[in-house]
Amino acid sequence: MLSALCAADGVSGTEENAAAVCAKYLSAYGETQTDAFNNVICKVGSHTADKPTVMIEAHIDEIGMIVNHITDDGFLRVSKSGGIDERVLPAAEVTIYGKEKLIGVVTSVPPHLQTEHKKAAKLDDLYIDTGLSGARAKELISLGDRVLIENTLADMGGLVTSKALDDRACVCALIRTLDLLKGRDTAYNISAAVCSGEEVGSRGAKVTAFCEQTDISLIMDVSFGRVHGESDEDTGEVSGGAMIGISPVLSRRLSNALIETAKTEQLPYQIEVMGGRTGTDADEAAAAGKGSAACTLSIPIRNMHTPVEAAYLGDIENTARLAAAFCERGLF
Repeated sequence: MLSALCAADGVSGTEENAAAVCAKYLSAYGETQTDAFNNVICKVGSHTADKPTVMIEAHIDEIGMIVNHITDDGFLRVSKSGGIDERVLPAAEVTIYGKEKLIGVVTSVPPHLQTEHKKAAKLDDLYIDTGLSGARAKELISLGDRVLIENTLADMGGLVTSKALDDRACVCALIRTLDLLKGRDTAYNISAAVCSGEEVGSRGAKVTAFCEQTDISLIMDVSFGRVHGESDEDTGEVSGGAMIGISPVLSRRLSNALIETAKTEQLPYQIEVMGGRTGTDADEAAAAGKGSAACTLSIPIRNMHTPVEAAYLGDIENTARLAAAFCERGLF
């Protein structure tokens, strides 16, 4: 499932293909609809008026690039679509989603000709070589077409690496949560949402939270996984379990309930303290409409916003188990 989710293209604003893959999985758990923003909403099982409603949410869009100029000799200029790490771009192979899928290569200055070796190239200084004539490039590619660095999910022995683990690892955890809850009694009505546009301002989450007006929002996203040398205060341990958020914009009562659930279920967990906004869809879910009690459940990943993000499969499973146990126990 994770491989299929990561393989689908879904740069912010063009999430149709990724949303279709999500809808296919979610439809096994309840009535599923896709809206005009490419948000996929699933009403899980039957809902009753005597229970609060929990929305479990993750975002579907991924970082990439957008074509903003085509030169007369067939090269492309691009802008960021989300916060892509520019340092990985020179000499990368990319897929251009034009009238047909095309392969391109990000231009690179040979080291022999470089005058500055200590500075990473900026996106404004790079071109994409399509291998096409200018006329042919303009025939097949339009301004606004999306560009991705693509690869195939690979198993590294417990870790997996792929593009788009931000946030498809969490979409996978969300679907796994619903699988764990299937046939069980829960303390809450359960809805699930996979939202668009998080990487460009949580546009899909704003719409979904306003329309659904749920009581509790469990927002699944990724966070910074420690590699080496980073501060323990700023990163989480990969394989250390879900990172439960604590922040002024989140419900401390809900954070405490998730911590208590993890302890009761003997599930690994970590605390992620944020001094203000979380930078996730939780910021919008907490304040939309009548508001909701919101908390983040984050999966620590390495190499965020690159094509080789890495996550621990056990963290995905344990995040799902924590969310499912919370929905069953109703400690909030």
